[in-house]
Amino acid sequence: MTNSRQSAINDRHRALGSDLSSAWNDMPIPQNYSTCPYEETAAVRYRAGLIDVTALRFLDVSGPDATAFLNHILTTDVSKAKAGDSHISNIVNSDGALIDDVLIYVDGPNAYRVSHGGGAFEEAALEAKGKFNVEIKRDDDVHVLSLQGPAALEVLNAHTPMDLSKLGYFKHQKSTLFGKDVSLARGGYSAERGYEVFCSAKDAPFIWDEILKAGKDKGVVPVSWSCLDIVRVEGGLLFFPYDMSHGDTTPWEVRADWTVDLEKPDFIGKQALAAKKGKERSFITGLEVDHSDAVAPGSKITANGKEVGVVTSTVFSQHLMKSLAMAQIEPKYTKLGTELVIHDGKDLNAVVVQMPFYDPKRLRTHPVSERS
Repeated sequence: MTNSRQSAINDRHRALGSDLSSAWNDMPIPQNYSTCPYEETAAVRYRAGLIDVTALRFLDVSGPDATAFLNHILTTDVSKAKAGDSHISNIVNSDGALIDDVLIYVDGPNAYRVSHGGGAFEEAALEAKGKFNVEIKRDDDVHVLSLQGPAALEVLNAHTPMDLSKLGYFKHQKSTLFGKDVSLARGGYSAERGYEVFCSAKDAPFIWDEILKAGKDKGVVPVSWSCLDIVRVEGGLLFFPYDMSHGDTTPWEVRADWTVDLEKPDFIGKQALAAKKGKERSFITGLEVDHSDAVAPGSKITANGKEVGVVTSTVFSQHLMKSLAMAQIEPKYTKLGTELVIHDGKDLNAVVVQMPFYDPKRLRTHPVSERS
């Protein structure tokens, strides 16, 4: 790790007990604070937790051919999105294998922000520019402060002139927060209602402090990346590439059919991807494990002595009081109620269950009142 990128609020993370020894995307991250990650999880589930997710990478994609270019390299049809929309997409290689997942923010006609994690989107995009009249520019100044939990709306809404209660899921809008220029987006990685604050590096420390000050009486606290991993597994949210165990996993195998539009004229890997539909080697699947701890990712899974899959992401959920695992499992063994064995030093019984494990109907993020 070169750690060439730094968050402007690293001093806050150190004061909270993080040694910043972990890194992701060339940026140190607060993997742990001095507080217990399970207590932080309770804050996210019942109040709200504030997390610095600036380690995500952001690229501005603009120019006359920006929409056509993104449609050329992504699996979704970007032209269907309107200004203020954001949506999840994927990028696959010529063999139809996932090389990154991304979040597209539509700022206007041919003006996009692309957020991505540890995959190869940037490299693939630069290579595919070709004859497109498009500009791709990395934004290392933007900071992302994510407030997740049921108190998030009330805490933020009192300090912005926009009405956050009317901001739909996966929508975003430019505004101010505590008097600073920001873009506010509804979404997150927690399986709770939450908001992401996009701000400049120079404003990030002030906004971080003000959010915590405004939320103090409501129990809002900073939360670590260990907490983030707990809530995202409980919520059945995937993390590239940890839940893509084949190395050339397809969107079909992570049940991301909804991110693939085979009706649009063409995109890189379209023909290979279409040919692999219905030939899945495995599906991402939820398991409850008869164990009092989290099992080890990478553990083998068997059925009647036959190896049928591998564990990808795990947690012992103190919120649900269950050991949970996401796994890539051969399709014939993914039916609900299927009994399997996980081999993690000893044999552990597991059963296929509905995913997400927490809030399976996603009522926390998609309230019934907002569904058409």
